[in-house]
Formats: sequence, C-alpha cells, structure tokens
Amino acid sequence: MDPPTPPALVTAPDPDHDPEQEITATVRRESGRLGDFIRRRVADPTDAEDILQDVLEEFVEAYRLPSAIEQASAWLFQVARNRIVDRFRKKREEPLYDSSDPDDEDTRLDLALPDPGGGPEAAYARSVLLDTLQQALDELPANQREVFIAHELDGRSFKDMAADTGVPLNTLLARKRYAVLYLRAQLQPIYDELED
Repeated sequence: MDPPTPPALVTAPDPDHDPEQEITATVRRESGRLGDFIRRRVADPTDAEDILQDVLEEFVEAYRLPSAIEQASAWLFQVARNRIVDRFRKKREEPLYDSSDPDDEDTRLDLALPDPGGGPEAAYARSVLLDTLQQALDELPANQREVFIAHELDGRSFKDMAADTGVPLNTLLARKRYAVLYLRAQLQPIYDELED
C-alpha cells in the first residue's frame, strides 16, 4: 500500500509585497539606462522622451496585471525597441506634419453635437456624445489631456502654452494631435450608431 500523498503546499501571500514600491524601484533603477538606450537610437529628443514615457506608462499598466513580468529590465528594453521601430515606421508612412498651422485638421476635433432644443432624441444623442467624450478625455495620458483642454476649452494658444510650460511648440501640437485622433476614434462609433 502506497503512503498517502502529502497535500499541496499553499503559500500565503507575502504581506511585505507591495507592487507599487516594486514599480517605483524598477522605474528609478531602469529609467536612466533606458533613456540613454532610446536617445542613442532616436535623434529627436522630444521623440525619445515620448517613447521613454510611453514605455514607462506601459510598464506600470502591465505590472499591475495578474500575470507578473518576470524580468522587468529585459521587458522594458524590448518594449522600447518595439516603440522605436513603430515610431520609424510611422514616420515613413505618414506625410510630414506641418506644425506651422495650428488649425490643421489633425488638431481639430470638430465635435458636432445635436441641438439641445431639438427634442428628446437630440437631447439623448447629445448626452451620449458628451458622456463618451468625458470618458475618452479621462482615458488620455495626462499630458495630452492637459493640452487638449487648454487649447479647446480654455482657448489658450500653443505659443502661450509653450512659453508658460517650456514644452516645445511641436511637442504640444503633437500631443493635441494624438488626443484628437484618440477622441475621434472613441466618438466615431457613437456617430455611426446615431446615423443608423
């Protein structure tokens, strides 16, 4: 007769395990090397900084997922390589962005809201569009949301924002453009539904 199989060992969660501290420690430890790595491969300092921020934001989001990142350093550098490749592909595929025209269609949302006095259907459509817009604004990275709100809602010029913040004009324009493209993508399904 075989001896009984011992029960599987269940390890209790580590009470000292704090994912936020681990994230902070990893970001502090790796961001200098990672930034140098990106800057050696990307000539434009603004693009390099954007890639670094994107990679770090993605790391924070991914680290909080249930499936743990085994080797944070290797993961960060692989994601950075991917972002660099994506950036070069995108620059080759897209026509050059003329940052001299702040009224370029890529920086305008052109949000068409139904007239609030147009009856219950128009009021409902307006409400749905505004709710979706608010949710999409909340999902934007902070730097894109701030530029969008300052320009669209507060009526500030890109020149004034650049002077006040020290952020280059082209960076502000690019952030606004990314925000507008994201917001359009979020609102388009609502417009499509309303047209049906």
